[in-house]
Amino acid sequence: MFNEMLWISFAIINFIIVLFFFKRFGKTGLFVWIGFATVAANIEVAKTVELFGLTSTLGNIMYGSVFFATDVINEKYGKEEAKKAVSLGFFILISLTAVMQGALLFKPHPEDIAQPALETIFGFLPRVALGSLLAYIISQTLDVYVYSGIRRLFPSDRALWFRNSGSTAVSQLLDTFIFTSVAFIGTYPLDVWVQIFITTYALKFVVALFAAPYAYAAKRITPLDERSGNDAC
Repeated sequence: MFNEMLWISFAIINFIIVLFFFKRFGKTGLFVWIGFATVAANIEVAKTVELFGLTSTLGNIMYGSVFFATDVINEKYGKEEAKKAVSLGFFILISLTAVMQGALLFKPHPEDIAQPALETIFGFLPRVALGSLLAYIISQTLDVYVYSGIRRLFPSDRALWFRNSGSTAVSQLLDTFIFTSVAFIGTYPLDVWVQIFITTYALKFVVALFAAPYAYAAKRITPLDERSGNDAC
């Protein structure tokens, strides 16, 4: 149960940090978090672990926090700002991929010890990198529009959990389908692909539900920079 307890603790800490970024730095903090977490999730995904009897990759919590931060921006600042945040994360991810692929082309010194590790983390197969980029931009854009649509139908604060978890659950389903299809169909037998798809989405769905209480906390937060502006008035 060590991995499971650590995973739950990791989820709690991640969402608390997102709230701290929002409280301390406001909208800018959420934009920064989205860029950071997008990169971190794509590094963590290189590690495979066993959770709740399922074989899975890491990164699901960190990636889920990206959707959470996007939803907070959508809730507090509107759809257009959320779309900007999605674009920021996408261009950071594609820039990281391009820069690190270039770095790997350099011939290492005979005594270098970093090249094998960097190749393990950043030496993505082209289709895996493509799957990650496509899944991110399509699913995050869908999340923005689904969240806005649910908000029009259910605008009350009581429905905040539904807006947050519902939009993330739908967009993460598409995200998982796109990534696993592009990255793994043809590489693994169909039954193995189905297992990877189901287990990956199951963990992402749990993270989406887990984020709901933190959405209410974010709703009540007034960032320090906005509070200072109000005090000045």
